[in-house]
Amino acid sequence: MSDYPMLISNKLHSFRNFALQIYKNSMSYTKRIFLKYILGTCISCFMALQGHATVRNGADQLEKLLPLLEGKQVSLVVNHTSLCGKTHLLDTLANQVKIVRVFAPEHGFRGDADAGEYIQNGKDTRTGVPILSLYGKNKKPLPSQLTGTDVVVFDIQDVGARFYTYISTLYYVMQACAENQKELIVLDRPNPCDYVDGPIREKAYKSFVGMLPIPLLHGCTLGEMAGMINGEGWLGKGLQCRLQVIRVEGWKHGQPYSLPVKPSPNLPNDLSIALYPSLCPFEGTSVSIGRGTTYPFQVIGSPALKDFFQFQFTPRSLKGFDKHPLHQNQACFGLDLRTEKELPQGFSLKYLLQFYQLYQKQYPDAEKRFFSRSQWFDLLMGTSQVRKDMIQGKTESEIRQAWEKDLQAYRSLREKYLLYE
Repeated sequence: MSDYPMLISNKLHSFRNFALQIYKNSMSYTKRIFLKYILGTCISCFMALQGHATVRNGADQLEKLLPLLEGKQVSLVVNHTSLCGKTHLLDTLANQVKIVRVFAPEHGFRGDADAGEYIQNGKDTRTGVPILSLYGKNKKPLPSQLTGTDVVVFDIQDVGARFYTYISTLYYVMQACAENQKELIVLDRPNPCDYVDGPIREKAYKSFVGMLPIPLLHGCTLGEMAGMINGEGWLGKGLQCRLQVIRVEGWKHGQPYSLPVKPSPNLPNDLSIALYPSLCPFEGTSVSIGRGTTYPFQVIGSPALKDFFQFQFTPRSLKGFDKHPLHQNQACFGLDLRTEKELPQGFSLKYLLQFYQLYQKQYPDAEKRFFSRSQWFDLLMGTSQVRKDMIQGKTESEIRQAWEKDLQAYRSLREKYLLYE
């Protein structure tokens, strides 16, 4: 009996491939619509037979996507997370529709470049499709790069944090599509860190790690965020993107979601993704969060804190993680969060306050030593107020009061754009 769902699954995938080939070769519009209906019905039956809710990302719903691409020249904005089942979206679509180019975001098409590393243009060896970088000379598609494109398909896994740069890539792609009269289809995916928390980005701190005036944790999928960008007029100059979103099936807000592949080199597992919002601001300090180890965003430490901790780790140059980590080849002393029983839900200042207070005990010039890249810290936070409040010795609850009113206003705004319960 335990093999039955697997048998159904195999039959379903075989049928889907068969149906899509008929769809591709059929000349009758009526037949295509009929096959689309049959395919959707079979998938629904499979989900019921499995006996539990099955999450189907936008990319998994080819019966909805292919009719939107028929007869059009297509550009993709994708990376290694852009999977249809276990197959990359480019490979899935290459024999179905005309793909003219691929745009690659930070970390590259294959997702193996370091944070901030310059991404070169290239060509996909398997399909021969040109790959253009959106993390090199330009972060926004140029008009010349959209020539010959009818529709752009965006499919990248986000992790729910404002400073995770794929959300900024989405913004620039929407703006370019609006300026050049191109359609945009967002293939939606769940938010694995689905909270609304943290300071709202202030206007003076707009950057590629803070493109939008939203909280540090925005509580949206990228499909929902695309709707908010359009609806709030954030593209500027009265621009509106011709947007369609293929929604996730079988997922709702607050439902846990474990990613099938790591979304970027230094977020290798669920724990790192959960801790990422609270630990990323350390990137503006002299404290390491484990880059250069096989467990980044799961440890915190500094060579300066040897007298306070027994746990230690040593960052190394690691291909596939970080080639030039902070405190490379130096022992860092701090916390191993892999052993913590209770971890923050969403965003917390707990660890930042703890480590800053230890620096204050150690050094008379703690502010300068700890906030070694204060401007970067403020850009990540979206405000300078958090840093200033920490220096003044305020508690987390006191610091939170500064953003609570704006956060409530954002929660009301967010409600207008939710696509899921």
